[in-house]
Amino acid sequence: MKRQEMRISGSGGQGIITAAVIMAEAALLAGFNVAQTQSYGPEARGGICKSEVVIDEGAVGFPKVISPTFLLALTQSSLDKYSSGLPKDCVIMADASLTLPKGIEAIQIPILATAREKVGKNFVANIVALGAINETLKIVPHECLAEAVKKHIPKGTEDLNMLALSEGVKLGG
Repeated sequence: MKRQEMRISGSGGQGIITAAVIMAEAALLAGFNVAQTQSYGPEARGGICKSEVVIDEGAVGFPKVISPTFLLALTQSSLDKYSSGLPKDCVIMADASLTLPKGIEAIQIPILATAREKVGKNFVANIVALGAINETLKIVPHECLAEAVKKHIPKGTEDLNMLALSEGVKLGG
C-alpha cells in the first residue's frame, strides 16, 4: 500500500472525527502505522470540521497531512475550503449533492442520501462514507474496518452501522 494522507471534512456533528478515528483504528488493526488529528472551529456543531489520517507501512514522522492523497467532503463549505491547492493525484470524493468548484474533478456519490434513504438515519453518513472510501482506495481489509466501526459506535447500533458500512461499500464499488 502506498502512503495515504487523508483529509475527511464536513460539518461539525456529521461524525467527521469519528470517521477518522475509525479509519485510523482499522489501519492499526491491519498492521499499518498511523497518525490521526482533527480540527474544528468554536462552533463545533454546524461549523466546518476536518480530521486527518496518515497511514503508512513505514514510520509516520509527522502527524499532519502535508500532501493529501485523498479528500472527502460532505458539505459545500468544506469542499470549497479544502479542494484548492491539492496535488494533481489527490483523489477527491464528494457527496453527490455538492457543486464542484471550477477545475475540480471528483468522485461524486450520494453518501448523505444513502444514509437517509437506504439506511434510514442521517447520523450514519460517516460510516457510509468509510465503506465507500475503503472500497475505492482498498486501504484495509473489510474485516478490519468492520471491527473498528464496532469498537467506536454506541452499543445497540451495530446492525444499523453494519448496514451503513455495507451500503457505503456498494457506493465505492
